[in-house]
Amino acid sequence: MKNIGFLYVKGALPAFEDFGHLPTHIVGNTGTVHACKMHKELDGLIIPGGSIVETQSVGRDLEREIRKMDSEGKFIFGMCSGFQLLANQTDIGRKSPCPVEKKGMGILDVSFSPMVGTDRVKAKIVNDSFLTKNLEGTSVTGFHCHTYGKITGDAKPVLKSYVKRTDYQNDPREITSGVTNDEGNAVGVMLHGALDENPMLRNNMLEFIGADDRDQTEIKAANKVLLKQIKSEMGIETGIEVINSNSKPFHNTKMIMMASTGSDSGKTFLTTGIIGALRKRGMRVTSIKVGPDIRDIVPSLYLNKEKMEDFSSIKIGNLGWMDLDHVIPAVNSKNFDLVIVEGVMSIFTGLLNEKIPFSSAEIALAAKLPVIMVSPCNKGGIETAAVDITAHVEMMEKLGINTVGLILNKVYDSKIAEEATEYIKSRINPEYFATIPKVKLKERGNMPEVEIKLEDFCLNAIETVEKYLDLEKIVKLATTPQFSGYTDFNTLVNSFK
Repeated sequence: MKNIGFLYVKGALPAFEDFGHLPTHIVGNTGTVHACKMHKELDGLIIPGGSIVETQSVGRDLEREIRKMDSEGKFIFGMCSGFQLLANQTDIGRKSPCPVEKKGMGILDVSFSPMVGTDRVKAKIVNDSFLTKNLEGTSVTGFHCHTYGKITGDAKPVLKSYVKRTDYQNDPREITSGVTNDEGNAVGVMLHGALDENPMLRNNMLEFIGADDRDQTEIKAANKVLLKQIKSEMGIETGIEVINSNSKPFHNTKMIMMASTGSDSGKTFLTTGIIGALRKRGMRVTSIKVGPDIRDIVPSLYLNKEKMEDFSSIKIGNLGWMDLDHVIPAVNSKNFDLVIVEGVMSIFTGLLNEKIPFSSAEIALAAKLPVIMVSPCNKGGIETAAVDITAHVEMMEKLGINTVGLILNKVYDSKIAEEATEYIKSRINPEYFATIPKVKLKERGNMPEVEIKLEDFCLNAIETVEKYLDLEKIVKLATTPQFSGYTDFNTLVNSFK
């Protein structure tokens, strides 16, 4: 059988996509397969995306083996963060006044710097490599999900993506999204889903290693074993085993929205923690995002080993991937027990835009989703957070949105929080209320949309949620979504007034 290695180290996203169902063997930081050096055992290596560069999880032994495979002309395929690992360096200082550079291996002569991209895209093959042989001029599809997507350097480009939007702005243009080394055996791409959506790329990879029909049958069987091994734990090297349930839900998938009074509320942190805590208990759960910024749901997908799907991004206006009326049946077909819909910015942001829908409020209203509202205390204080969440919920009630839970997050003084809680409950009466103290996280490495060390962020999130939230209650608050159509703009405006 032909053996295709799959890098499985902290910060990697092994189940973010299927990689054509080609990986057959897991490779950890020792760089070994069956106790032998991997360059002697493998015909090629796939390096997934994630936060491998930020985490700095590739040690010297593994790096030495990767270089050995490259020198022997075996294929190396790097996806997103895996691509960055193969590059010269990546500037991860997106919100820093100075560059924060993480060194790569220099196998591909390019460097990365900040540029956010979260579109589904078409890309054009522009040069030959082991992956793109005889396909120059062919179009392929996939999606971008990166914070550091600007590529500069001298490596030969193999892919050019046509993007409509980067760094939160409409800016249609063609950008480099894949390169190869001079020998053509090492390729890095930013196009997630490339092997899954484009069989010709997968076929080229198999042809490069000389895989015949029998090899391909054996690869498929080995990949099933590998996936079972990957999905037996949460995250990577967390020590948390997954209780797998073979039973299907007795109901259609239930959903609940996690929304907030504004950005930096902790929605992603809490969503990740709930997903992780429920997955530990054997439930099949996932999260999806209102709008295009799918980076926010990466931590929960990392924990529960679910794929990024077309339905993972709910369309608002012309932003995002799939319309809500198609998202609901698509989610139901997957037999999840619970899906958390993470809102975007404030639940009202975009409500008065004439494009329908353009806010989390409209999505909640159209799908009849119960909503848990989060209000952070770290910016304006606990008092402001209390007033803010109360005003939001009162307006939500006016619009017909069902608020089932409230969370005061990042609480720094329990006594003040008690007074604030009394004020909130004197105005509104939620089915569920919780306060969560401010969690001490490192300054860098815990922002999903900037830089994230997945293990630290996810484990902190699970610990916090298990300590301060009633998970059983939250599950019971979820309901089966029903698409009822969008409220017209004039009705929204009049209600908002």
